[in-house]
Amino acid sequence: MNDSGLDRRGFLSLSAAGVAGALAGCAEPRTESSIEGNSSSQIDRDNLAEGSTYTDVYEAVIDSVTQVQVFGIEDPLTGEEGEGQGSGFLFDGSYVVTNEHVVSDDAEIDLQYINGDWTSTQLVGTDFYTDLAVLEADHVPEAATPLSLSEEYPVVGQEVLAIGNPFGLEGTMTKGIVSGVDRTLDTRDRDFSYSNVVQTDAAVNPGNSGGPLVDLDGNVVGVINAGGGDNIGFAISAAMTSRVVPSLIETGEYEHPYMGIGLATVDRHIAEANDLPEATGIIVTHVEPGEAADGVLEEATIRGGSDPVPVGGDVIFEIDGEPIPDRHALSTYLELETSPGETIEIDCWRDGSETTESLTLGSRPPAQ
Repeated sequence: MNDSGLDRRGFLSLSAAGVAGALAGCAEPRTESSIEGNSSSQIDRDNLAEGSTYTDVYEAVIDSVTQVQVFGIEDPLTGEEGEGQGSGFLFDGSYVVTNEHVVSDDAEIDLQYINGDWTSTQLVGTDFYTDLAVLEADHVPEAATPLSLSEEYPVVGQEVLAIGNPFGLEGTMTKGIVSGVDRTLDTRDRDFSYSNVVQTDAAVNPGNSGGPLVDLDGNVVGVINAGGGDNIGFAISAAMTSRVVPSLIETGEYEHPYMGIGLATVDRHIAEANDLPEATGIIVTHVEPGEAADGVLEEATIRGGSDPVPVGGDVIFEIDGEPIPDRHALSTYLELETSPGETIEIDCWRDGSETTESLTLGSRPPAQ
């Protein structure tokens, strides 16, 4: 692309273990600054700076990025009824993608576009396990066109832009790079991890949640959902979003594959305690009764002492011929390559020798 500017529609046709990021979404109250906007009528359009490549990207996508206003939610500090806000972007037709933690089933949810238009919405579907949600807008401005999800996997060092409404400051863009890929993100208040997460050093703050992290072609690399401070932000990958969001639009929900095991990544200590040839793979520490792995995989026992180590359980090192070196690889493979009801072939170490077991995946239980 060049720096001379692009036609918007033509432009859009181009095609942390242990890190507990704070959800970057809807705790901020609505303020005057959150509704004043960037009024183009106050700007001398004949006396603008030249801008840059980033300006071109911003102008190409900003009409499709919305501010999400949520009314009638409980203020976590006072317990009284309050308001919250986040970000979203047009995905398909009148459907808008945002974060599950931004919206609420029984709340009134409005959108504001960068041109100042407001619209009411209906909540179409949510997925607790990926923090994704879909709204259907009653009104979409003519200038707002759906953003495309990137079909390429991001790479470390790739330039990206976070666009949204931090602290209610609508139409804000921050620049950074992809700092890490395929992260498994643990959270403080949710008893599971997000899979296949993109890490970025682009500034992410409360109110950015649900907004797009885009590449320099204007394609969505991820849906921003958390900021950990110190130049660490996170986004649910486009690959994950492309699996979940169409299902939310069609059925209002998404079924995740589920093995029903507890696990630990094999490190040097676990490898030595289990006489493994190398420190790779995951060891099964628990098998949930009645779930898919029950009767198929064997769980370890925990050897006591000051540094407990799982011993004797199955150690998975391949699934369907794909290497599974750690828990991140397992989570990503299951989420992106499998579905409930499919049968996978598991290569593992058991009692000092290799074995292959067939396991038919179940569905992850509903969130409590």
